Formats: sequence, C-alpha cells, structure tokens
Amino acid sequence: MKIIICGAGMVGSNIAKQLAREGNDVTVIDRTPELIQRISDSIDVKGLVGMASYPDTLERAGAQDCDMLIAVTFADEVNMVACQVAHSLFHVPTKIARVRAQAYLNPEWSDLFSTDHLPIDVIISPEVEVARAIMRRLEVPGALDMIPFADGRVRTIGVRLGEDCPVVHTPLRQLTDLFPDLKAVVCGIVRNDKLVVPHGDDQLFPGDEIYFIADTQQVQRAMGLFGHEEKEARRLIIVGAGNIGLFLARQMEQTHPGVRIKLIERDLAHAEAAADRLHHSVVLHGDALDRELLDEANISGTEAIVALTNDDQVNILASLLAKRAGCQRAVALVNNEDYRGLITSLGIDVVVNPRGTTVSTILQYVRRGRIRQVYSLRDGTAEIIEAEALKTSGLVGKNLREMDIPDGIIVGAIVRGGEVVLPRGDTVIEAGDRVIMFAMSEMVRHVEKMFAVRLEYF
Repeated sequence: MKIIICGAGMVGSNIAKQLAREGNDVTVIDRTPELIQRISDSIDVKGLVGMASYPDTLERAGAQDCDMLIAVTFADEVNMVACQVAHSLFHVPTKIARVRAQAYLNPEWSDLFSTDHLPIDVIISPEVEVARAIMRRLEVPGALDMIPFADGRVRTIGVRLGEDCPVVHTPLRQLTDLFPDLKAVVCGIVRNDKLVVPHGDDQLFPGDEIYFIADTQQVQRAMGLFGHEEKEARRLIIVGAGNIGLFLARQMEQTHPGVRIKLIERDLAHAEAAADRLHHSVVLHGDALDRELLDEANISGTEAIVALTNDDQVNILASLLAKRAGCQRAVALVNNEDYRGLITSLGIDVVVNPRGTTVSTILQYVRRGRIRQVYSLRDGTAEIIEAEALKTSGLVGKNLREMDIPDGIIVGAIVRGGEVVLPRGDTVIEAGDRVIMFAMSEMVRHVEKMFAVRLEYF
C-alpha cells in the first residue's frame, strides 16, 4: 500500500514507523528539515520537505497513485486542505485528518466534511479520543487500559498484578481447569518492560502487567481473579480545563450523573469558561500543586484524580501529591514515553499517552481484509485486532488446532450470533464470526492474510 503521511511529529513518525515496518511504501511530508532528516535516518521511508497542502508538494510525494493520505500536522487547516487537494486533484481514495479544534467538530456542522464540501473520510480528534480512553479506564476500577470490541460484548483489559493476586505462580494452562466457565484469556504479559505472548506453561508473577480478553459480562469476576476489586469512583478531581479535561467533565456529567466532579484550572479565563459550560461540576481556580487547594477540594476523600494539563511534570507531581494525601487512584496524561518506567515505580496507577491513542484509531483504517477494529499497544509492539470471518475466507470451517496459528498470535474470543465463545483447540470458525486476536507487530500481516478473501471468490 502506498501511503502519504503529512506531519513528522510524534504521531506522524509513530504511524510511519509501524507502516514501514509492515512493508508499506511510505512518504512523510513536513516543513521542518530537521524532522524529515531524523525520520529518514531512523525509518525506511521517503522524506520530503514542503508544505503538505501544496499541490506540487503532494505531486512530488506521489499522490497521483497514492492509496491513502494521513494528515497529522499541527495545523488543522493544513490537514483539511491537504485532504481537499488530494481528493480534487489526485483522487486519493482514503483521506484521514487530525482535527483538534472543537469548533470544527460541533455536530451542528457535521456536513462540513462531506464529499461535496471537505472530502475527509475519517476525522481524528486526539482530545476526544483521549477523553474517551480515560472514561473507559474509570469504568473498570483497577484497569490500566480497557478497550471494548464486538459492539461492547468483549473487552480487553490491562491490569498490574500485586502480591495478593490469587493466581500468581499458577501456569496459565491450569486456569482453564480451575475456572472452566470463565470466558477470559490472558493474551499478553509485560515483564521487565518487555511484552510477550504467553504459552500455556507460563506463570504470572507479582509486578507483571497483563492483558486479558474477556466476555464483558464476566469482566468483574476476572478482575477479582487477578486481584482487583476496587469500587467505581464516585468523587473525581480533574486537573486542567483544556479540551481534554473539559470534554471529559462534560461527558461524565452526561453519562455518570452520580459522580461528583471538581475541576482545577490554573488559568482564570479557562476556569471561568469551564464554569459556564459545566452544569453540575465545581470549578476551582488555582494550582493543582498547591496542597492547600487540594485539601480544599477534599483530596483525601476522593477516589480518583485525573491530571490532564499540557505539562507532563505537572500531571505527574499533581498525581503523586494526591496519592500521598490519600486519593485512592491517579490517572496522568503523559506525552513523553521515556517516563513510563519511572511513573510506574512512583506509584501512579494509570498513564495515558495521547500519541498511542491516536495511532490506534488511525490504524484500523489502514488494515486490510475484514478488520473491524484495531488497538495498538506499547508504541506498536502488539495489536489487538477484531476481524470478521467471511464464508470466502480460508479459515472458515477449520478448527483452531488445524489452523496452526503461529507463535505471536492468540485468539482471545469469538463472537457468534451475539454470544461470546471461549476459544478452544476444537473450536471451528464459522462464517460471520467476529474474532478478537492479540498479535505481536511482526505477525499483523499474517492476521490480515488469515481473514483475506480467497481468489476463487472473484
């Protein structure tokens, strides 16, 4: 696939890295020569210095025979115009744009991005995606990550195991015997900062971070099995009234009216604007690093704090102060991936990376075959993929044992007619099944081939 990426920032370079690793023909455009030089030196892509929305720049990048354009520059307007030019002059089939300004995303103006106006196939709003990712984590107390699949029937959960976890030092193969009716499969283990796909003889150890795929109706039971029985937060403090913090507060007001929210904002104008737009939340003007302000917000009686300012250090310190003062759970927005190991050791419960969230959203539109949803883990080290098995796919009619699934891929769940099926070796894939799989990055192409349509179908 030939793909043009407009923007060589964190998101653009990360997408380019993953797509190039899979053998795609990738060209990256950016106005900054240093960024283009850096990405050209580190990744097998073509780098081009220029304005991404200029027709001559897109022509030099090969837009005339391009399959997809992904516009993720820092300027919304450049992203939108690049998609317009790619459509009008070069007939690029698929155009994806990152749009951050909420003014463009008002449902009242949704017709703006239609084919007759600004022909953008997919709009990505990082702020909205991050806020939704945080809400998902809050819905499952104790989860490091939570991603719904198959219209919410299946969830993938990330958790950290403690010393009190009931199943540590137990081979995974025995979990099936001990809990035969539990529809949950451990599909990934992070140990010593390395993510691996486990085998049946592998054991879980305290300090491991694991990912498991489970029937949504059994998530609470599975969380208890892995040592997490925390209660859902009823009192919440949000730090930062920017796009993410304000969107999160408004969504929580609408979907969780029983949760009491306090929003802390350092900038007076932003605090006043937030107070005007929120109906049930309390907005406090001040510094989240001020212990007196945290006491005024009753931090010791708060179940969760979510730090969402533009400053990683402020988010980390505010979370640590809150935990020290008695707050039960801390969620911090952190852009710098180098902080990951440090933050975990300090005791912050959940770290949200905007780059990873945005990349996951974009990837599901890049994947071939009947791929319905994709979620990228740990900077693209692995992916969770939901795919639909068509009657013309080569895997239909075979049981999982016959498919000889290679190392690096685990089938976590199958949804058939609305029912979640726990996969076994003798489970036969049927047409229409939605299969949720965990795959290491180097095995993603193999997954795509598994769900590809056979040539004789045509």
